[in-house]
Amino acid sequence: MANKYYDLIVIGGGIHGTGVAQAAAAAGHSVLVLEQTTLASGTSSRSSKLIHGGLRYLEGMHFSLVRECLRERALLLKNAPSLVKLQPFHIPVYKDTNRRPWLIRSGLTLYTLLGGFNRAGLFRSLDQKQWNDLDGLDTIGLEAVFRYYDAQTDDAALTRAVMHSAISLGAELEIGAQLVAGQLNDNSTVIQYKKGAQNITCEARTVVNAAGPWANQVLEKFTPAQAPHAVDLVQGTHIIIEGKLTKGIYYMEAPKDRRAVFAMPWHGKILVGTTETAFDAGADPGSVIPLEQEARYLLKTMASYFPAYRNLQTNPLCSAFAGLRVLPRGNNSDGDIHSHFARPRETVLLTDRETSPRLLTIYGGKLTAYRATAEKCLKQLQPSLPIRDTIANTRRLTLEDPGEPCTSPSR
Repeated sequence: MANKYYDLIVIGGGIHGTGVAQAAAAAGHSVLVLEQTTLASGTSSRSSKLIHGGLRYLEGMHFSLVRECLRERALLLKNAPSLVKLQPFHIPVYKDTNRRPWLIRSGLTLYTLLGGFNRAGLFRSLDQKQWNDLDGLDTIGLEAVFRYYDAQTDDAALTRAVMHSAISLGAELEIGAQLVAGQLNDNSTVIQYKKGAQNITCEARTVVNAAGPWANQVLEKFTPAQAPHAVDLVQGTHIIIEGKLTKGIYYMEAPKDRRAVFAMPWHGKILVGTTETAFDAGADPGSVIPLEQEARYLLKTMASYFPAYRNLQTNPLCSAFAGLRVLPRGNNSDGDIHSHFARPRETVLLTDRETSPRLLTIYGGKLTAYRATAEKCLKQLQPSLPIRDTIANTRRLTLEDPGEPCTSPSR
């Protein structure tokens, strides 16, 4: 039996893999997504659940990244209103806070300019009489509280919604598909994968490797051999603790290293994160687990801002989860937490050849900017893809969580 042929095969069912599938299907291409376990089973379900421009990235002068994310935030607020909700964020400034009020005001002003003057870009300094109404926030030594707006989502639900959209446009999804090998030929790529006891072979004009922390492991399965991009895997842990936040999300400075840590309402409890800890590059990304010292770090940060979490008789920790970020390797990759935090967060798109690429690998990427990243992938792969009639524009597609596992009509 002849191999089934696609314009594009995507390896990985995280937010970037599903985003590429949606973009390709919207452009009229035949698409197959291969996912080894379940959609959003890796980093795409273990993020900080935020759709934001990245206020903290302004300190590193990553203006284009912030502008792009703010643009994508606006689209998601419009296209996915049931999944992406605008939330008030609070930045408390104490006498010993590293970032002074003038610096934060300047950053928020620039954030507003980059995002455009709209409701989502508004910010202000709260009057002192409002401080006691901020969920028990410590007011001793408090000098100012700034309120601005960003958005929150359920990252796994958003990933499912994007895949559901892709399927509605004709994309196919294969769950439980374990990649066996990839053969790069002159004008196509042959993919072999295993599902249960069945070995399946299919072919495509081009392939997108969107396996996240597993990206270089996927490259090892291709012939001819592909040179991997040098990256570091950085672990981010979040904890869920007892309690409620009714006034929004809090942007805190960790006492130990002045990193930014968020505390936010999450399903009737409080989600606190994240950490940045070097992960052993030789270990299986699937083995990542929250570390005890990371939980202590986050609990200490929470307690430094909210007195109710000091001297507790019982442990407020309900659960914890950890995911991995993929960061381009830099000269300061020394294992220090702050050096990871300060490093660039650009997305790297690596192709097997400059002209008519047969394989493109995505390294890094932001949840907020997944759609823009998918557009860039399609643009880079355009010379390899056939001309098709466009079906839809992803800038205007409504996203809704199907509320059940995504399946292809033909499978």
